[in-house]
Amino acid sequence: MVWSADKTQVQSWNEWDPLRHVIVGRADDCHIPPPEPALDAKVPEDSDMRGQWGRRPQETIDRANELLDNFAAMLAKRGLRVDRPTPTDFSKPATTPDFRTDSQFGCMPPRDVLLTVGHEILEATMSYRCRWFEYLCYRPLMQQYWEEDQSFRHEAAPKPRLTDRDYHPDYLSDKIGVEKRLKWAEEKFFVTTEEEPLFDAADILRMGRDLVVQQGFTTNLKGIEWLRRHFPDHRVHAVNFPGDPYPIHIDATFTPIKPGLILNNPHRRLPPEQRAMFERNDWQIVDSAQPAHNAPPPLCYSSTWLSMNVLVLDPKTVCVEASEVWQAEQLDKLGMNVIPVELRDAYAFGGGLHCCTADVYREGDCQDYFPNQ
Repeated sequence: MVWSADKTQVQSWNEWDPLRHVIVGRADDCHIPPPEPALDAKVPEDSDMRGQWGRRPQETIDRANELLDNFAAMLAKRGLRVDRPTPTDFSKPATTPDFRTDSQFGCMPPRDVLLTVGHEILEATMSYRCRWFEYLCYRPLMQQYWEEDQSFRHEAAPKPRLTDRDYHPDYLSDKIGVEKRLKWAEEKFFVTTEEEPLFDAADILRMGRDLVVQQGFTTNLKGIEWLRRHFPDHRVHAVNFPGDPYPIHIDATFTPIKPGLILNNPHRRLPPEQRAMFERNDWQIVDSAQPAHNAPPPLCYSSTWLSMNVLVLDPKTVCVEASEVWQAEQLDKLGMNVIPVELRDAYAFGGGLHCCTADVYREGDCQDYFPNQ
């Protein structure tokens, strides 16, 4: 398939082939959501997020949008087609017959919601009640793609009920402690239960015929099994990272850069038995450089390891947050052309450069990067 900027084509098989069409999120009307089981488990016990909720200050929204707009303009200048979501009113409660939470979240991180595999874009279940309706921000784009690309498949995973049975009550305490959290992570005891399939799209890495999926706070084993049945032509691999006391989303822990090369968070190393697939196929797993910051920005859910949350534009080119100088230096030494992008002041709205984007089209076909299974 030959890509044309004038014609919508949905296709992406991996995280590194040349990116030609992308969705970049917006920070409009972003809220800190009210307490709920999945959210409470994620917020570190010493975080300034504890006990706060409501609309984020307008000056921070404006700053985040400035950075996201600049990023989108830079990508467009490089010849990429860039689309943006349509924000809804996130001050409205998310209400179903099974739950109510008094506000929603935002639409800065499309990577959490949308998974592009081949010619399909799949809407994830989402594990947070405040994000149950977030898919609506992308429906105008999905409708446009469906009208313009006859090969496009728009799919949505079954929406979960998200009753209290979906969450372990043990995680409701605000005084669990890191030591116990690490023990639970090693035992694969997470806030989400196996009541029904749950997954966020940002827990999934696309590597040709193989999908690598993190089991953690936002994706459970039933969600991984649902993906396995939904993509029968793919091999779906469950992974976990025992060193992470707050295991949510794989893209600040395990980051493919190009065929044969992955960065791994040195504090959250892939267990030896799960590394075997990569070692058998001559993949190099490299400890990521340290973050340039000792703490996340104010009112930010994410850890300092958003330094690893890079966007690969092609196998030789990668976007890195401008202040993450050590990550940039490492990738430069690994043979990548590094493009610095200022985004740190938008971290609090949903993550880094990978989080705030979702692939629509990457060049290249579906290949088998792991023939020795």
